[in-house]
Amino acid sequence: MKKITLFTLLALLLCTSCVTKKKFMLAEMAATVSKDSLQGLLTDCRNTNAQMSVQIRNLLRDTTKMGNSIRQYQSMLNVNMTEQEKLNALLSQKKNELNERERTINELQQMINAQNEKVQKLLSSVKDALLGFSSEELTVREKDGKVYVAMSDKLLFQSGSARLDKRGEEALGKLAEVLNKQTDIDVFIEGHTDNKPINTVQFKDNWDLSVIRATSVVRILIKNYHVNPLQIQPSGRGEYMPVDDNETVEGRSKNRRTEIIMAPKLDKLFQMLQNSEEAH
Repeated sequence: MKKITLFTLLALLLCTSCVTKKKFMLAEMAATVSKDSLQGLLTDCRNTNAQMSVQIRNLLRDTTKMGNSIRQYQSMLNVNMTEQEKLNALLSQKKNELNERERTINELQQMINAQNEKVQKLLSSVKDALLGFSSEELTVREKDGKVYVAMSDKLLFQSGSARLDKRGEEALGKLAEVLNKQTDIDVFIEGHTDNKPINTVQFKDNWDLSVIRATSVVRILIKNYHVNPLQIQPSGRGEYMPVDDNETVEGRSKNRRTEIIMAPKLDKLFQMLQNSEEAH
């Protein structure tokens, strides 16, 4: 009985020992496998880390390049924006200058239109005032913004004389009525002759005669009809501005004349033109 019990006990010990060794072997095998797996995983991680480090370096290099490019583009953009701002400022300045020029041109055009309107009104007034005189005695015309009244020497003077006839004084009186109402005009009195020489006690030559005749007309307008002397300027042209051929009697008759030239004052227009030139 004791032998059976001992045998049984030995058998149990032997079995227990076998089981423990088996577990140990299994555990050892599992540890080996885990170590290999971990070693492989570590190797993979190291490889991945190395690859990622390379990628990081590449990204840093690309980022640096991109940053340099961005800064370069920003600098170029700033330069372009500065040039654009300069161009915009210059364009704005030129536009302002253009607008100012257009304003000046419009004002000048308005003044010119007003001057032309004055000339036409003056022409109409002079024609109406001198309506009672024939074309052989005088003519009225407009040229280059001025009104010309050409009075023949037959109407105003006797041959070779600077004394006015009554018919001539009457014509000057009619004209004076217009001049006294048109205080903003300049009046030029021009004496003209033909080319036939004259040499008398009173006149040395045709030029002398043309000047004296012009001043005689001025005196009548001022003393008899109270025209403003500041409006009138006499001058003599002699034979040097003929309107017809001096070789014929009719031509010489036309050339012997006194022209009264009337034009609206241009002081404001000249001043504006001068200011415009100084401004530019």
